[in-house]
Amino acid sequence: MEEREYREAQRELNELAVKTDELYASVNVAALKERLKELEQKACSEDIWKDMEQGAAVNQEISRLKKKIEPWDKLKSSIAEARDLMAMALGESDRDVLDEVVTNIPRLSSRFDELETLELLSGEDDQKNAFITIHPGAGGTESQDWASMLFRMYVRWAENNDYELEVIDYTPGEEAGIKSGTALVKGDYAYGLLKCERGIHRLVRISPFDSNRRRHTSFASMEVVPELAEDIDLGIADSELRIDTYRASGAGGQHVNRTDSAVRITHLPTGIVVQCQNERSQHKNKASAMKVLRSKLYELRRKEMEEKKLEKIGEKKDISWGNQIRSYVFQPYTLVKDHRTGEEMGSIENVMEGDINAFIYRYLKTIRRNV
Repeated sequence: MEEREYREAQRELNELAVKTDELYASVNVAALKERLKELEQKACSEDIWKDMEQGAAVNQEISRLKKKIEPWDKLKSSIAEARDLMAMALGESDRDVLDEVVTNIPRLSSRFDELETLELLSGEDDQKNAFITIHPGAGGTESQDWASMLFRMYVRWAENNDYELEVIDYTPGEEAGIKSGTALVKGDYAYGLLKCERGIHRLVRISPFDSNRRRHTSFASMEVVPELAEDIDLGIADSELRIDTYRASGAGGQHVNRTDSAVRITHLPTGIVVQCQNERSQHKNKASAMKVLRSKLYELRRKEMEEKKLEKIGEKKDISWGNQIRSYVFQPYTLVKDHRTGEEMGSIENVMEGDINAFIYRYLKTIRRNV
């Protein structure tokens, strides 16, 4: 690199430092640190532990504050160190150090984007766990295969971002793919981030199931609802439910295929259907299915009350052409494009491995500007 390019990188790093300082002040990390100090002193008091419930609440708040503060401190420290190294290396014309710092700038910028995005998540349910459900659109095996690819993409996203993922239901298609898949993604802001992915996803590729090697367009839907707390009473009457049991399909060994352990629950007034076959016992599957049903009913009722708010579930759309939020093109070129924001990515392999944060962050910033 030429010295001019190093100077440009230094300017970029300085701008990143300014943006970080501004958002650090906006988040009011200093006040959070004061609050943390108070709570840590309180936790050291013997009196606080006379009430175990109160003591546990204090510890929980301490943990929450540390998770909020530590990433910002680490980023500020990393940027300051990079700036110092760059200034020193420019003075000494040390190209090895300069190249190392320049290579690290995109990572620091990406980390800033992540932290900035979390500050955009202020909805009442944004911090909660999330249930995701993938359904194929019309098109038989081709769409079912696309649904399984999409489900895997979100599994990889959860792994890449240190979320725990529990598969609730995974119903295979007759030839390939899935008829439906449901999972619980556990971790801070799982719902706030994944709600950006709700909608219709469109695939364009040469179908591996077409002997004539023709190009096909397929659709699958992504549904996201926050996990509902157990103490919220939705007043669901037993008479409103139809509960069916059946033999689980797919992987799971002989036990899965020999017992009617899978459970399907239909909420008759709304027509919402949930199912679970991941557990080995019918009782556990029923409990898991009820958790999903309660969350979906809660979200549906909230939509009816506040349907104009962007963070609520939008109007139900057909899983078909014209309603997609994002397109994934494998042939004749590779491109993933979000139709809501215009964000594009050419490396479709990376996207299918869960690299979708750029789409999520761009969408969150877009809806914040439009609110």
